[in-house]
Amino acid sequence: MSNTTEITNKLWAMANKLRGTMDASEYKNYILPFMFYRYLSENQYDYLKANHLEDFYTVTDEEEREEYLEESSRGLGYAIVPEYTWEEVVSKIENHKIKASDFQDMFDSFNKNAKRNPVAEADFANVFSDVNLGDSRLGSSTNERAKALNDIVLMINEFIFKDESGHDILGDVYEYLIGQFAANAGKKGGEFYTPHEVSQILAKLVTLDVKESNDQFRVYDPTMGSGSLLLTVQKELPNGDKEGSVEFYGQELNTTTYNLARMNLMMHGVNYRNMELKRANTLDADWPFSEKDGIQTPLKFNAVVANPPYSQPWDIKTIDREKDTRFKGFGVAPASKADYAFVLHGLDHLDKEGTMAIVLPHGVLFRGASEGKIRKNIIKENLLDTVIGLPANLFYGTSIPTCVLVFKGREARGENKDILFIDASSEFEKGKNQNKLTQENIAKILETYHNREDVEKYAHVATLDEIKENGYNLNIPRYVDTFEEDVVVPLPEVAKELKEVREEIQTATTDLFNLLGELEGTTDEAKNELSSFLELIKR
Repeated sequence: MSNTTEITNKLWAMANKLRGTMDASEYKNYILPFMFYRYLSENQYDYLKANHLEDFYTVTDEEEREEYLEESSRGLGYAIVPEYTWEEVVSKIENHKIKASDFQDMFDSFNKNAKRNPVAEADFANVFSDVNLGDSRLGSSTNERAKALNDIVLMINEFIFKDESGHDILGDVYEYLIGQFAANAGKKGGEFYTPHEVSQILAKLVTLDVKESNDQFRVYDPTMGSGSLLLTVQKELPNGDKEGSVEFYGQELNTTTYNLARMNLMMHGVNYRNMELKRANTLDADWPFSEKDGIQTPLKFNAVVANPPYSQPWDIKTIDREKDTRFKGFGVAPASKADYAFVLHGLDHLDKEGTMAIVLPHGVLFRGASEGKIRKNIIKENLLDTVIGLPANLFYGTSIPTCVLVFKGREARGENKDILFIDASSEFEKGKNQNKLTQENIAKILETYHNREDVEKYAHVATLDEIKENGYNLNIPRYVDTFEEDVVVPLPEVAKELKEVREEIQTATTDLFNLLGELEGTTDEAKNELSSFLELIKR
C-alpha cells in the first residue's frame, strides 16, 4: 500500500469517528479547508526560510513585521501572521489555551492579509468563507463546537505528509479524500467530483498528440468542480511537472466547490500566477476573454475538458443569438437541456489546433428539434472527431450511461471528415455501488482512438456520407454492431440433454416418494392427510 493511500485510509477512518451525524458531503467542508490552512502555513515557512526571512516569527517591531507580511504576500500571494500559524494553533490546543473565537479570528486575519496583493486577491480572498464554525451539527454549544474543531486540527496534525523519498504528498492525500467524500455523498458527490478513471480518459484524449515543448500549455474546464480534471490533464502532459508549464482556467458556480478547486490546485503546487479560476455561471456570459478597444475576444485553449451537469435547464432569455459568438451560426440549445450550450461554449474557446473532450448523456447523439440542428451544424463545420460510449453507473449521482464527445480545432481536423465511433459500454469492472473502468479498459479505448480503424463489435470509422444517410443521428448502435447471435445447438445434442433432464427428474421424484413414505403421522387425522398428499403428487 502506498503512503498516500495509507494516510488517506487512516484519515478517513478517523474522520468517520469524529463527524458523528454530519453528512460526509458536509464534513468535507471542515477537514479539507483545515488541511489547506496547514499547507499554506507550512508553505509560508518554507518560503521565508528559503529567503532567509524566518526571523518573521519572532519579530515584535510593527514596521518590521509589516515588511515581512508584504514580502510573503508578494511572493506567495497571501500572508499568515505568527500568532495564527498552524504550529501556533496546534500548540494552543495542546496547551488548552485555545478560545472558541480563535478559529474565526484566524480565518478573518487570513482574509484581511489576502487583500495585500491585488493580483492574487481573487485566488485567496474568502477561500475559507463557507466554513460554518457555528453549525450546530458540530456541537450543540460553543464549547462542543470548539472541541470538534480542535479534534479536526489534531487529527490533521498527526500525519507527516511525505512519501518514502521525502516528496510532499499532502495534495495527493487531499485529492484522494475528495474522492472518498464524493463516494459517500451519494447524488451530491457528482456535483463536485469526476471519477478518476473518467478524468484519465478525458485528459489522455486531449494530450495524446502533444509533444514536449517549452511553450505553456493552456487548459480550460468550464464546469471544473473540485479541479481534479484540470490536474489530471497536467499529469498527462510530457512536461506537466515543470513549474509554470501549464496555465489553468476554470469556472464553477457552487461557492464551496469553487473554494475546493482553488485549494486543490494550490496544494498540488500550482502558483496563483498560473491559475485563473472564476465563481460564475458558465452559460450566463462568455468567459474567459481578452479585451481591446472595447471588443471582447474569446481566449483560446490547447485543451478544453468538461463533465457538465446533464440535461440541465438554463436561461436562454438573455442570450443574444446574433452577437454571442458561442451560438452564432450553430443555434441555441433548448431551455430544458443545456447540454449543447456547454458544447458550444467549449468550442468557442478551442484553439484551431486544440482538442476538446466532454462527457454528456446519450440523448445529445440523437435528440431532434433545435439539438438536431446544432448537431448537424457542428458536423458540417467538421468539428466532431470521435464518439465514445461509456458504461452505465460510472458517476456519483446518476446511473445513466454516458458518452464522451471529442472535438478538434479546424486545423487539427484538416481534410479528415469521418467520425470514429467506439462502443466501450460493456467493458468495465462491476463495483458494489459504482462500476469502474480498469486500466486495460482505458488502454483499449485510447489505442482504438489512436489507430482510428474498425474493430469488430467495438469501433467503426463512419464516413460523412454514412452520417448523412442516418440523418445526422449519431446513436452508436447505428454504426457499431454489437449484436451477438445465439449459438445454434445441433438437434441430436438437444435430444440428448432432454433425455438426461428427464432421467434426473425421475430419479429426484423417486427419492422424494421414498422419503415421504418413511414419514408417519402421530394421529389418525395426520395419517389421513399424509396419505392424501402422497396420492395427490403421484398423479
